[in-house]
Amino acid sequence: MINLKKEEWFSNIRTDVLAGLVVGLALIPESIAFSAIAGVDPQVGLYASFCIAVSIAFFGGRPAMISAATGAMALLMITLVKDHGLQYLLAATILTGIIQVIAGFFKVAKLMRFVSQAVVYGFLNALAILIFVAQIPEINRMDSTGYLFIAIGLAIIYLFPYIPKIGKAIPSPLICIVVLSALALLLGADMRTVSDLGQFPDTLPVFLLPEIPLNLETLQIILPYSFTLATVGLLESMMTTTVIDEVTGTEGDRHQECRGQGIANIVSGFMGGMAGCAMIGQSIINVSSGARTRLSTLVAGVFLLCLVVFLKDWLAYIPMAALVAIMIMVSFTTFQWGAIKQFGKHPLEFNTVMIAVIIVVLATHNLALGVFVGVLLSALFFINKLERTVHVSTYLHKPNSRSYKISGQIFFSSTEKFYQFFDFKEKPDHVELDLTHAHIWDVTSVNMLNNVIQKFKAQGIDVTVIGLNEASSTLIDRFST
Repeated sequence: MINLKKEEWFSNIRTDVLAGLVVGLALIPESIAFSAIAGVDPQVGLYASFCIAVSIAFFGGRPAMISAATGAMALLMITLVKDHGLQYLLAATILTGIIQVIAGFFKVAKLMRFVSQAVVYGFLNALAILIFVAQIPEINRMDSTGYLFIAIGLAIIYLFPYIPKIGKAIPSPLICIVVLSALALLLGADMRTVSDLGQFPDTLPVFLLPEIPLNLETLQIILPYSFTLATVGLLESMMTTTVIDEVTGTEGDRHQECRGQGIANIVSGFMGGMAGCAMIGQSIINVSSGARTRLSTLVAGVFLLCLVVFLKDWLAYIPMAALVAIMIMVSFTTFQWGAIKQFGKHPLEFNTVMIAVIIVVLATHNLALGVFVGVLLSALFFINKLERTVHVSTYLHKPNSRSYKISGQIFFSSTEKFYQFFDFKEKPDHVELDLTHAHIWDVTSVNMLNNVIQKFKAQGIDVTVIGLNEASSTLIDRFST
């Protein structure tokens, strides 16, 4: 399962190392910020990002993709941490990994083809809104100085990339942290800093078992959270895989990626980290910097931990306003503004699914439930669309002989409409059913076609069926009684 193929590790060494260093720097503020969202110490998010990034480098199915602690996963942990504490979170993280490994072996990634673009847009927009809303409690604690720092931070984040040469070489969130930290120290500003969130790591993560009772009650507590975390994690990872596949022109192994995400989360849980998944933003940064191999992901994870362990005293001075600014940027970047711009051009069904996903997620704070509702609605709209394609035209074929020309997709949902097209009160000598432009899909439609034929025959009318394609004919032969 460990991937050590030379071409996936050492075919692009210089560029991959540099890209990994950039991503490692960029992961620090986000890992700390996601820890804050989940309500745990910064070291939990930092350990998670290190463990997941290093593990996925060896076990993942998509080279150059970055996995770490993420906002989507952090949002799902809030209630668990608040009600039961960190140890239960670690246990839930391990169980999340086990579920994902099982999902990988059963090739659950195939189910991604049922997730429409409308569902993806709804998922990302809901996630963006939740990340933004999660910053409001911290913003409410601030005074005018804090608001000013957030404004300066956002200006740096969005304007720094336009500076020639260095603008693209250094992550703007990192510059935001450095400038605001220096400004806070120089001004002696009395404001909340990262040190107020909790403990920073001063050593490498060590293996530990969650200090919880191993009984059915514990399982009942963590299983709903783990299942949701596993689902959302795989969903975001698969979407990120699709994006990176398109950018690089290569194809990753989705099933291996599922298993890799599971192994990474198991490692994270045993090392004192929270659950994570693939990161769309950081993965884009990585491949845009030229990374193409697993080496970049490994370097990002290792460099992150080295910086944290050796520079933790400096990290403690980072003002919370800087992290809030970064998370607002993450929120705005995640939001699919194109879906809003194209709202009037998209079909009503597309917009309905997207809005439904957003509403469900915001109402329940459950991203997996939102996706499920979206997929269900997409399926219902699609079925309804296919149902509308069914049409039957009729005319007198010859004296006392009626022909029915049937077109469209005949399946369980359209069979009733199909049946209503026929006039059983008329008494011609012969009826011809022309299925040249129709397709029979399932047992229900086969039975309904047989019912139509039998009802005509019961009245002494001769029935001929013509134009059946091979697939429809095979289905009828198999299931006709």
